[in-house]
Amino acid sequence: MKSSASLLLSQKQSLVLTPQLIESIRLLQLAHTELRQFVEQEVEKNPLLELTTNDSEADDDFSSVLGEDPPRGERENGAEPSERLREEKSTRDTPAAGPGEDVNPERFVANPETLHEHVARQIALTAFNPQERMIAGALANHLDDTGYLPVDLLELAGILNVPLSVVERVLAALQLFDPPGLFGRTVRECLELQLRQQDRFDPAMAVLVANLQMVADREFKALQQLCGVDEEDLLDMLHELRALDPKPGHRFQSGGPESIQPEVWVQPSREGGWNVELDPNTLPKVLINESYFVEVSRLTAQNPKDQAFLNECMENANWLVRSLDQRAKTIIKVAAEIVHQQDAFLRHGVTHLRPLNLRTVADAINMHESTVSRVTSNKYISTPRGVFELKYFFTVAIGSCEGGDAHSAEAVRHQIKAMIAAEDAVLSDEEIAVRLRENGIDLARRTVMKYREAMNIPSSVQRRREKRGWP
Repeated sequence: MKSSASLLLSQKQSLVLTPQLIESIRLLQLAHTELRQFVEQEVEKNPLLELTTNDSEADDDFSSVLGEDPPRGERENGAEPSERLREEKSTRDTPAAGPGEDVNPERFVANPETLHEHVARQIALTAFNPQERMIAGALANHLDDTGYLPVDLLELAGILNVPLSVVERVLAALQLFDPPGLFGRTVRECLELQLRQQDRFDPAMAVLVANLQMVADREFKALQQLCGVDEEDLLDMLHELRALDPKPGHRFQSGGPESIQPEVWVQPSREGGWNVELDPNTLPKVLINESYFVEVSRLTAQNPKDQAFLNECMENANWLVRSLDQRAKTIIKVAAEIVHQQDAFLRHGVTHLRPLNLRTVADAINMHESTVSRVTSNKYISTPRGVFELKYFFTVAIGSCEGGDAHSAEAVRHQIKAMIAAEDAVLSDEEIAVRLRENGIDLARRTVMKYREAMNIPSSVQRRREKRGWP
């Protein structure tokens, strides 16, 4: 066959993800705190954007609501309009406290002390020589958030080019720091340090700490023999052990306390349905100062570079406003469909939670599953039943013995927990599975065990030991 070259004309369509489209998709999965940080960064970069939470201020300042034009500025010292825009933006965003103006005292509250700050302060007050202080700083840098020291001392000594005995001597001094248990390399050492500072690390307690796995497995008879104590003494030792802090570093905060703020609120309506609304406090309100844009455009009309910068600012501002509006509409659309699907849960509780997946919601509102997944990530909804993450309502379906409607995995877990809480005689996993099948839930014993362990509920053997008086 003879080969030859030819030209063919064809048409095809393809979806191109522009940077702005990618950014709009990313906005969907941001929680309200992350969204506010993103918006604040955009407002800082764009002189045409203003972030406000006061409608009355918006009525006075923005042309989008027929507000008063901002004062006209003049070029000073030959400054370019684009530079002056940024300077004026910075000036307008900086609050100035006038005479007699109330000052928020929360601005002057000190941040909580972190673990590393707490340790550094104690190192500064300890009588170390320069070499020991250097070693102490290196050890403190390896301290994790729980207060443990996950480092090999021999390797660290080689890196610092100091004898291992000196590193061990400095570590021994650091292990006396407050709170007790810091710089322990294992759970056993952490608990041992705390007991030593309480002067309670006797031979019997040393044996108990050396066999923590037996404590976790509740092998109390064997522990009683190993420690050489009677039942009453062992109970006292176990109570002392449980009063210790296995993670002493967790009492320090790495930042400010975080609270859950729901973005969607659900309340009963007068007609018998549900009102689904977005919380306005979680939605950053961004407005475009169009009059400011017009005013500065007059000054930059003869300078193509400055005019291009101003037009780019306006384009980015319009994109941000549209993206935030689309994000809010998408969240309320997804939340409303979830509320519709889980109506029985809102009326009767967790036992009526329906099995639900992303595809069901996506098909109902004509969206892609990935969009629904992004919308429901890290977002919370306030209902008459409490505050839940939107992901909570998506659960696996468990079949029915009688061929009826499937059961939600979360509802089944709730039934297992209720059975164990109300048991007179301890129920085994097989007995729980039998009772569930009597209620029409087809669940295997292994699945019962998996759900029970996920809820941190002890096995029937361990629960039986507790009923006999063991802790």
